[in-house]
Amino acid sequence: MLNGITHSKLFVLDQDRALDFYVNKLGFEVTADIAQGPVRWLTVSAPGQPGHQIYLEKPAPPAMSEETAAQVRDLLTKGALGFVALQTDDCRKAYETWKARGVEFTQEPIEHFYGVDCGIRDPFGNLIRVLQPAAAAHKSGSAS
Repeated sequence: MLNGITHSKLFVLDQDRALDFYVNKLGFEVTADIAQGPVRWLTVSAPGQPGHQIYLEKPAPPAMSEETAAQVRDLLTKGALGFVALQTDDCRKAYETWKARGVEFTQEPIEHFYGVDCGIRDPFGNLIRVLQPAAAAHKSGSAS
């Protein structure tokens, strides 16, 4: 039976720019960067967690028709496609670090009953939520 998730996918318009954003700004690690004919298999993962990779796919043939790729690109730039949720031990520290690196935030860190979270938009329109769970928030003294 099932015992894990190995890959997820986010559409991106430019894989080099995606690589820079996810690795150099957010701190992900490259798990694969392989040219396969017209396709570039580019995956990243959270540091030390290569078991769940995110495929940063450019919407284009041969995976889909050019007409479909154009529709996907349009929806992507409107923020209507990708979503990923990240977990951290210190949401406010991640916010300050990433803000200094030029990451675009859709929401600053806010304290909730479930923890502290904030929102990011990647350069292509994908939405990212960053959560510091309540247990971690209490340990760091940032939640009451």
